[in-house]
Amino acid sequence: MPGTFEQSIKIEANRLGFSLAGITTPDPPPHGPVYENWLALGRHGEMMYLAKEPARSCRLDPRLLLPDCRSILVLGVRHPTPHPHTNPPPLLEYKTGEGRTGAGRIAAYAWGRDYHLVLPEYLLALVAFIEACLGHAVPSRVYTDTGPILERDLAQRAGLGWIGKNTCLINPRLGSYLLLAEILLSLDLSPDTPFAMDRCGTCTRCIDTCPTGAILPNRTLDARRCVSYLTIELKGEIPLDLRPSLGDWVFGCDVCQVVCPWNRIDPLEDHLAFMPHPGVPSPDLIAELTLSPQEFNRKFKDSPIRRAKRRGYLRNVAVALGNTLAQAPEILKTSGAQALAALEHATQDSEPLIREHATWAFKKINRG
Repeated sequence: MPGTFEQSIKIEANRLGFSLAGITTPDPPPHGPVYENWLALGRHGEMMYLAKEPARSCRLDPRLLLPDCRSILVLGVRHPTPHPHTNPPPLLEYKTGEGRTGAGRIAAYAWGRDYHLVLPEYLLALVAFIEACLGHAVPSRVYTDTGPILERDLAQRAGLGWIGKNTCLINPRLGSYLLLAEILLSLDLSPDTPFAMDRCGTCTRCIDTCPTGAILPNRTLDARRCVSYLTIELKGEIPLDLRPSLGDWVFGCDVCQVVCPWNRIDPLEDHLAFMPHPGVPSPDLIAELTLSPQEFNRKFKDSPIRRAKRRGYLRNVAVALGNTLAQAPEILKTSGAQALAALEHATQDSEPLIREHATWAFKKINRG
């Protein structure tokens, strides 16, 4: 029966832990020209690897990654979410950081194990399943945010959802708290129908609430202003004018997803590998600022947070602590002495990046 093998692959993908599975062709992605224009405008910031060849061309033609590619299996897995979907917090809290408690915030996808370490194992298991069914090897390539692929374009074309105004892939059943992965196959499979509808409608909550105004009206963002870029991808100093807008985010940002109505869904079972590690979702800013290199490596072993390295993470923590205490006098009264002592100690850190941002935060609090 037509489609039986494709359905078997999807059932196995679900058994392995993938929430979504779809199939598309290796044709050039539809938003290739938008991507090229985005690069031309410099909105990728310091992520120069996005513009380098041959990776740049591969994003526009997946066959350059696997010359005999005939199908692409696109998969999605849910990760834990930062609030009860049925009762999201007020917009103001996520716009201004109102209600801060002295703890920082980390993007939900980074609460547990690094998906770069988790998902390849499942992707390779799925390839092995396909080969076992066919009785022979199938040339393939597997990726999960690790190769030059326009993942959201492929996911939309594989029927998994649409690209929302917040630039995230949104599935009508699961929302946008998704990690994407792909398997390029030298195998003919029947493609799924692309997801053609735009269900964002007239809603602009993500655009209106973005702390730094990074989300643009054409479903792209200016990475140079994005909190996730500033706290993860940017390796140097955070621009002075953007530091206050980081609020208490110390790694990534979930604001545009938190406020999205499509994420107000009933609680669902999340992949066990990504369940929160103790002390990670809301780290104590004062304690984090005192992490030694050894303590940082031990705490964030197998965590996405290692991408920022200690110097980037403590840079972010210093900014978050400065923002929090400058705007929350009640915390300053109870924890001010500890915070100032931690910041003063950080101004003597061996890393110049940490010293500079700790000095900024120290002065910001004292100006209060």
